[in-house]
Amino acid sequence: MTIPFTKAHGAKNDFLLTWAADAPSGDLAASAIAICDRHTGAGADGWLIVNPPAHGETAYDARIRLFNPDGGEVEMSGNGTRCAAAFLIDAGNDRPNRDKPSRDKPSRDRKGAIRILTGAGIKHLTLLSSDGLRYSFEMNMGCPKWTAGELHYKLKSGIEEFDCTIVNVGNPQCAVFVSDFNFDWRAAGAAIERHAYFPNRTNVSFVRCVDEHTIDVRFFERGAGETMSSGTGSTGAAASAVLRGLVASPIQVQTPAGPLQLKWTGGEDDVMLTGPAEIVARGEFYY
Repeated sequence: MTIPFTKAHGAKNDFLLTWAADAPSGDLAASAIAICDRHTGAGADGWLIVNPPAHGETAYDARIRLFNPDGGEVEMSGNGTRCAAAFLIDAGNDRPNRDKPSRDKPSRDRKGAIRILTGAGIKHLTLLSSDGLRYSFEMNMGCPKWTAGELHYKLKSGIEEFDCTIVNVGNPQCAVFVSDFNFDWRAAGAAIERHAYFPNRTNVSFVRCVDEHTIDVRFFERGAGETMSSGTGSTGAAASAVLRGLVASPIQVQTPAGPLQLKWTGGEDDVMLTGPAEIVARGEFYY
């Protein structure tokens, strides 16, 4: 069988997107492993299954399920959700017909909010600009959740001890504060991701504070490994730095793929993330 897909990336964090009606009816985890493989598949950091709203549902414009390259289904991705919004706009479909998605000629100049239901709730995305298949969105990432005992948590792995802040931003995040990246942070990320303290595993970010409004971050994501950027990882890193009193809003998160912009003053307000999404390919995967 074939699986049609659109490929998009948000700051080089790349995703494949498929309408639910076009996805295999069997084991989606196995399909995700196959289609995301960098050598034998289409290759991506994740696979997004996009559904129009349920019959009679008006609270959101689409719902998405996200599968990692290891086949695990996870709550959400900030960069991936922006890619889903770009996918919907490009399909001329940010208000999909509830029964069957439209493939009409894309409307790329539409303004206003797009509401996407993720595993972490409904996210509202505002289109800030567009240029062909390149888009910029502002998105509410939700309010981080944390406990006082995990703001300055010493996590031991073997003989190493890591200075961490543990938060949840719709998915679990462990922010490790470092002075530089001159160590094997990928191996450390792999060890922390599967540490016994995290029974469902965790996303890991390594955070270097640059100045009052800037942090530099490297990402090791649950089920995906190293990624060039991460929307939720950037949110977790920035929120952790704010909670520690190391930075103040607005915050620029420097990633290997370029900067993301975040605003959060603490408390119960949502983190607002601004970043790009670009559609780069369409095709069929022979599964």
